[in-house]
Amino acid sequence: MDDLERELRELSGWLATPEPPDVTAQVRARIIAPPRPAVDNRRRRWRYAVGAALAVLLVALLPPGRAAVADAVTGLLRFAGVTITTSSAPVLPTGSPAPLPGQRPAGLDEAQRAVRFPIRVPAALGPPERVLVADPDGTGGHRVASLLYRGGTVRLDAFDGGLDPVFFKQVAGSGPEWTQVGAASAIWISAPHPVSYVDRAGTVRQADARLSAATLIWADLGVTYRLEGELTRAEAVAIGTSLR
Repeated sequence: MDDLERELRELSGWLATPEPPDVTAQVRARIIAPPRPAVDNRRRRWRYAVGAALAVLLVALLPPGRAAVADAVTGLLRFAGVTITTSSAPVLPTGSPAPLPGQRPAGLDEAQRAVRFPIRVPAALGPPERVLVADPDGTGGHRVASLLYRGGTVRLDAFDGGLDPVFFKQVAGSGPEWTQVGAASAIWISAPHPVSYVDRAGTVRQADARLSAATLIWADLGVTYRLEGELTRAEAVAIGTSLR
C-alpha cells in the first residue's frame, strides 16, 4: 500500500480544486436538525453505482504517469483494443498454440486488399518475410494483418482499433509500463506473458493462447499495433516510430 499511498498523494497535484467555503453554519444547522428518514436501499445502491462509475471515470482521466494508481484501483487496464489484467499468478497456456481464426498467408498487396485499414511497414525492419491475415467477416474483410520478421521471432499485428477487445493478457511481476511511440501513448510489457485472442463474437479463444515475448502496444490513425519479439523497449519504440 505504500506505493498506492504515494501515488494518491501525488495525484492531488493534478487536481485543480477551489478554496473550500466556510461551512460552519451549515454543519451547525445539520447537527440540530431533526433526523432524516432512512435512505431507501434502492437509492443507496444507486448512489454506490454512481460513485463506482465516477471512480472509473477518474481512473480513465488519469495521465499515463498515474498508471500505477489505475492498476491498483481497478486491477484492469483497457487500452487500444487490448485488455490487460494483473495477477500475481497468471494462468499459463498449455499445449501448442493455435493460429488466429481464419488465419492464412497473403502477399502484402493481397493483404492490403483483404483489410479495411492501411497496412504500414516499419522502415526499421524493411519488407516483411511473411504476411498473414486473420479473422474474416462474412464479406471477406479480415480483421487482423500480421507482418513477420527474423524467422517469425518478431511479429507486428495490426487491427482495426474500433474493434474492442481483441487481445487479452494476464501480466505477472511489475506489469505494464507507459511509454511513447511518436506522439501516441503506448504500453510496454517487458516479460513473457500469456495472450489470448477475442474473436468477432466476443468469445475468448483459449485455444489461441500462447506465451508472448516482450510486447509494445499502441494506436495510431485508428489502427492498433502489437509489436512482439525479443526486443528492448528502445528497439521496439524505434521500430514503431518508423512505420511508413
